[in-house]
Amino acid sequence: MTRVLLDATAVPADHRGVGRYLDGLVGALGDRVMVVCQERDAELMSTLGAAEVVAVSHPARPARLVWEQTGLPRLARRLRADVLHCPHYTMPLHAGRPVVVTVHDLTFFTEPTVHTPGRRRLFTRATRYATSHAAVVVVDSHFTAQELRRVVGEPRSLAIAHLGVDTDLFHPPTDEEKRFAAADLGVRDYIAFLGTIEPRKNLPALVRAYVAACADRPDPPALVLAGGAGWDAGPLEEAVAAVPPGLTVRRPGYLPLAGLRGYLGGAVVVAYPALAEGFGLPVLEAMACGAAVLTTPRTSLPEVGGAAVAYAEPDAASLATALAGLLDDPGRRQQLGAAGIARAAGFTWEACAEAHLRAYETASRR
Repeated sequence: MTRVLLDATAVPADHRGVGRYLDGLVGALGDRVMVVCQERDAELMSTLGAAEVVAVSHPARPARLVWEQTGLPRLARRLRADVLHCPHYTMPLHAGRPVVVTVHDLTFFTEPTVHTPGRRRLFTRATRYATSHAAVVVVDSHFTAQELRRVVGEPRSLAIAHLGVDTDLFHPPTDEEKRFAAADLGVRDYIAFLGTIEPRKNLPALVRAYVAACADRPDPPALVLAGGAGWDAGPLEEAVAAVPPGLTVRRPGYLPLAGLRGYLGGAVVVAYPALAEGFGLPVLEAMACGAAVLTTPRTSLPEVGGAAVAYAEPDAASLATALAGLLDDPGRRQQLGAAGIARAAGFTWEACAEAHLRAYETASRR
């Protein structure tokens, strides 16, 4: 059996982003991988069933990247790993064994203005290096595979592993769970967004669309923008400040995982107006909760949503028209909710894990 060391040290403290990917993947791989992680995550990784868990402490990115170049190869050697999996773009220059690298999206190249200059420089360089030097590059979608080939070039080997949905957490909520979520937010009916508050999520356009679609309604729903803080929230602050009296925008921040199905499944509409995604996990999770989802036909999102979600271009006018149409058509919302549950069932972490295992075996033969 191939001995694989998976480097989970890039997981943020709140486990968003790459953290959600690794939690699902390690849970499905179980004792087929060894994991190195931050000290705070050691108990979780053990609970998820990893064969061996090694804890390190490198909270700041510069220290972690230095350790990745020096300490990670030494650890892989000590654990006699056949393959090293680096799941977030970067990899050691001298790993001493085949490396599998996950590249989640190409927006650092194609949408440079939605990232900070420092992140853009780091991840464009890392992606180019991984494409040339990794034994296998794993991507989350067929769209990202196409973009990698178009923008950077053909890797030595490429594997596509759609992300999965944890149906223990994400399934249609009970009425009580819906009521609790709404009461906790201090609203009754609401339009929901879930994701990191950052430019590529296109939230200023969503706020303007909300105003256009709801300003003249006698009993308008609230708009709830849930998620951890990213960067450059200035345009969003300006859009929220311009919301007229009578409309409500809530920004509760990061919501605990255990409450997300009530939040997503209890929404009148879940709106995810992203400009670009490598996969679109919030869309999949909302579908699994039976929500009527409105998203954009951009990048990988149609690959996830298929015909089970509604689409609108990411400008405020198009979003407003689509949003108003859904608010006025409960039958359409019910139809989308049922279709979303059925489609989400086809995205499992077990299938994601099997794709990774094939990538590890390919890498081990190099």
